[in-house]
Amino acid sequence: MSNDYLFHAGEATVLAADGQFTDAMPEILIGRTSGPVGQAFANMMAQNKGHTAMFAIRACNQLVRPATITVPKVTLKDVANIDLFGGVVQSATADAVIDSVIDGVIPKSLANELCIISLVWIDPRCAKDPNLDKKDMYRTNYEATKLAIKRALNNEPSIEELIANRHKIKHDMDDWS
Repeated sequence: MSNDYLFHAGEATVLAADGQFTDAMPEILIGRTSGPVGQAFANMMAQNKGHTAMFAIRACNQLVRPATITVPKVTLKDVANIDLFGGVVQSATADAVIDSVIDGVIPKSLANELCIISLVWIDPRCAKDPNLDKKDMYRTNYEATKLAIKRALNNEPSIEELIANRHKIKHDMDDWS
């Protein structure tokens, strides 16, 4: 694992329970506030229509460390989706970050020197689903964020794994090759 903490990227996918649209697929950057991730983090504070960035907080007045900003991957067009993003997803992201510090994945000594940008997916069907399981949405986002952080800081998958799997693993949505 590189310990410079300049720029680390990670992603993970955790699938929803049967009948839910709560798959989580965060894509994250972790790096020093004084480096390129810190610059991008500061730039994300500007409002982008439909892609409102929010700090990950555990509760009011409980901003997590490392400071984490969540950004939706899709345009949030209605209050129901904004509520899911600023509620369940924000909470799951914040808990995953602080638990990553507690677990030692993120060094506690660097909690104020690092920042995280997390791009998150909310399937637009979630807000309209009368049977939406918010606990499952929390679970998938929490687990995927923790895994993405771990993968980022461990530089996973390795280039060796990617080369070994080049002709064995196909994209999940289709096989274009």
